[in-house]
Amino acid sequence: MKFLGNIIWLVFGGFAIALEYFAASIALMITIIGIPFGLQTIKLGILALWPFGSDVVQTEQAQGCLSTVMNIIWFFVGGFWIMLTHIAFGLLFFITIIGIPWGKQHFKMAGLALTPFGRTIKPLMS
Repeated sequence: MKFLGNIIWLVFGGFAIALEYFAASIALMITIIGIPFGLQTIKLGILALWPFGSDVVQTEQAQGCLSTVMNIIWFFVGGFWIMLTHIAFGLLFFITIIGIPWGKQHFKMAGLALTPFGRTIKPLMS
């Protein structure tokens, strides 16, 4: 079921979302200051390619205050708007019963888009 959900996701917009994230990461990595933010958009792009069967979890290593500071900067630079976009698409998918699984994936991506630093993507164990 995860495979079918991912294929449908890719065909109906997931591939386009991933390309947008990858293009944004290239644009961010042009400057040295933007490299950490570019790495986070790559993380979002990977999740956008194959969201079913993946989960976003906190990293287990000690992050200190750097993740918090970077998340605050990310929030003001664009993370808030990315999160709002995923929330809007998630709500649109939740209008129909068939779209609920895809809406859940957008909500998962919204959480990662809001605070990507200090989080990682792990495959779900079935």
